[in-house]
Amino acid sequence: MSLSRLTLKPFSRRTFGFGSVTPLRRFHRDNYFPHKAVPSSNFWKLLVVGGVLIGATIFANEADAAASVDYNAVREDINKILDDPSWEDGSWGPILVRLAWHASGTYDKKTNTGGSDGATMRYEPESKWGANAGLHYAREKLEAIKKKYPGITYADLWSLAGVVAIEHMNGPKINWRPGRSDKQDGTKSPPDGRLPDADKGADHIRGIFHRMGFSDREIVVLAGAHALGRCHRDRSGYDGPWTQSPTIFSNDYYVQLLENKWTKKNWNGPLQYEDSTKTLMMLPADLALMQDPEFKKYVEIYAKDEDLFFKEFAAAFQKLNELGVNFPKPWYQFW
Repeated sequence: MSLSRLTLKPFSRRTFGFGSVTPLRRFHRDNYFPHKAVPSSNFWKLLVVGGVLIGATIFANEADAAASVDYNAVREDINKILDDPSWEDGSWGPILVRLAWHASGTYDKKTNTGGSDGATMRYEPESKWGANAGLHYAREKLEAIKKKYPGITYADLWSLAGVVAIEHMNGPKINWRPGRSDKQDGTKSPPDGRLPDADKGADHIRGIFHRMGFSDREIVVLAGAHALGRCHRDRSGYDGPWTQSPTIFSNDYYVQLLENKWTKKNWNGPLQYEDSTKTLMMLPADLALMQDPEFKKYVEIYAKDEDLFFKEFAAAFQKLNELGVNFPKPWYQFW
């Protein structure tokens, strides 16, 4: 048949579909309006297998990186340096807890800045903040462990040291995981003023902790860490311990707040309070927990129930230690 004798029918809407068409219509569709072929089952199998291989590679790389550091060995070495008769009260534990706390407590949930990731306290200006006075002793104490385990980041080492110290000092077991990174300089340091001031009241305390994402109950439970350590004239300007056992983690901080009569200390220094024996002290921020009714009810709860305090402190301290950290995801979470 010659082309001149071929009768052509107008194209219908089916010309652009997948239904049966005449050869001429199919020619027109395939050459001028090509459609996408439906992938075969083999294509999907290859896609799945390829994704699994990629995910497995990512997971393996992460596992290799984590396996390069023996974290149990790091824990053991931290434990070995904690007890030291030549250091204040015979233990490095309290100052290592403070290091972990101050490295994490700069987090701002609105801007997702600060927190334990980065270890920017190694650099100015953060290293020179008044709130961090004296913490260079803690950082220097951990340097030997960092050199022994070069694969661990400073950020992981500091946070782990705080956890190990609390457990060593009769405290609760706190969940901890690696994954924090180190910044190369201080340009990523958060602004000064994100850590709580000792001379402020309840509104200031709430502003600081709510910015991090903590509730009133979590604020009070974290304050229980003041059972440990003491203040120093040459660092904060304040002086003295909160409890009679500053190297033993307990609920005694709350007991002392409730049972002692606190009066202003008459001395040449900032406002602080002392008990009747003049051996213990409290800061204005500590007494704010007694002056605020919402805070006080939690002080009373933890003073009566040490087991509950330990349980809730462990959860809150883990949360604090993980603020601002983007932990590596398992490979299956990339799907």
